[in-house]
Amino acid sequence: MGQSTVIRPGGESQPLPCSAGVRFLSALKGGVSTEETDEQAGLLPAPPRTSGGYRDYPEQAATRLSFVRDAQAAGLTLSEIRSVLALRDSGQAPCAQVSTLIDQHVADIEHRMTELREARTALRELAHRAAVTDPDTCTDGDICTILTRPVGSQSAK
Repeated sequence: MGQSTVIRPGGESQPLPCSAGVRFLSALKGGVSTEETDEQAGLLPAPPRTSGGYRDYPEQAATRLSFVRDAQAAGLTLSEIRSVLALRDSGQAPCAQVSTLIDQHVADIEHRMTELREARTALRELAHRAAVTDPDTCTDGDICTILTRPVGSQSAK
């Protein structure tokens, strides 16, 4: 067991004996207090408490937290990560579920990229229209002819 420093409310610091797992978690996330958020989100099981009321994270918490961070970096939601962890905690390998989630995220990204390309095309058309629009030709009844569709064009989707 090594030692770590805990900052108590009011700014008082106190040395705290802790496991390598806690030291790793502290280094990984910048402080022990952020693990409480992961506990509340159902990503880390609540650790046992010391007689002083401090969380005493076991070594495997570092592996779990590292997995959570990697899964978040891959784009998985907290709900999806919880479901993967639940499978693993029940003794099942979550590989098939993770593969399905990845495929869904790739499909979502491809769909969003298509939408973004369409939006870019529409904005380029508006930029061209803006470049050739003479503000002196706008009437009091026009709000902005750059954004107003010309009569006879298709309506918005």
